[in-house]
Amino acid sequence: MQADSNKAVITCALTGVLTNPKQHPVPVTVDEMAAAAAQARDAGASVVHVHFRNQEPGLGHLPTWDPDVAGDIAAAIRARCPELIFNMTTGVVGSDVSGPIACMRRIKPEIAACNAGSLNYLKARSSGVWAWPPMLFDNPVAKIEEMLDAMRETGAMPEMECFDVGIVRSVGLFVDVGLVEHPHYNFVMGVASGMPLDRELLALLLRYKKPGCRWEVTAIGRAEVWEVHQRAAELGGDLRTGLEDTFYLPSGERAKSNGELIEALAACARAAGREVASPAEARALLGLS
Repeated sequence: MQADSNKAVITCALTGVLTNPKQHPVPVTVDEMAAAAAQARDAGASVVHVHFRNQEPGLGHLPTWDPDVAGDIAAAIRARCPELIFNMTTGVVGSDVSGPIACMRRIKPEIAACNAGSLNYLKARSSGVWAWPPMLFDNPVAKIEEMLDAMRETGAMPEMECFDVGIVRSVGLFVDVGLVEHPHYNFVMGVASGMPLDRELLALLLRYKKPGCRWEVTAIGRAEVWEVHQRAAELGGDLRTGLEDTFYLPSGERAKSNGELIEALAACARAAGREVASPAEARALLGLS
């Protein structure tokens, strides 16, 4: 990978895992996903991060690991936007990773997200009750190793998703023992029980990643995410947003589409004096073939 920090690689996280299309403008169907990818590309994205949704009528709010669905979505996006870099999720609770691996083998994504450690996934309501039953997003080393083996087999670059500082440091240990060679770091900020949306934290996190590795931020929240995106742009990071991560523009207005969010993110890069990488430039910067 090259270390050119003047070019910002922009990723659009198109839809997320459970966001209800009846409440939010997330793409779900094969055609909607392809159209959303094209809109993101036109706004400046080089990478699309994709979750696969159930295609049965009325069930689009649910995820699926059906390789046929993954194949249809990947084929539609690649047909409409052949220049885009395809990044697929692999996140799953529990030890059974057969679904993500089957989808990786079917579509051979250029990048695959790899959740790099476990997290108590929590959120409390203002009324003093849990927003959902406390759950463990379990990612022990054996599970991570199985995912990384599949990524190596299918030619996918691992994007190491880090929910707290200890996970950032763990990725360095994965490098030390040979589990991964040159990781791309994704600092996930805004989960209530993980790293906060704190622009001052970003510079500190960079002390704990391996030298020479590119990085980006997944900022989850409302309009407050945008000062974190701006700081990431200023510090030389790659950039990511989309309807998976936020529904809000810098103005506080609700976004109507992924394209609006990507336009705002590209503006962050330019405000920091940086250029937006084209898909071809992004491939070179990320070391993809």
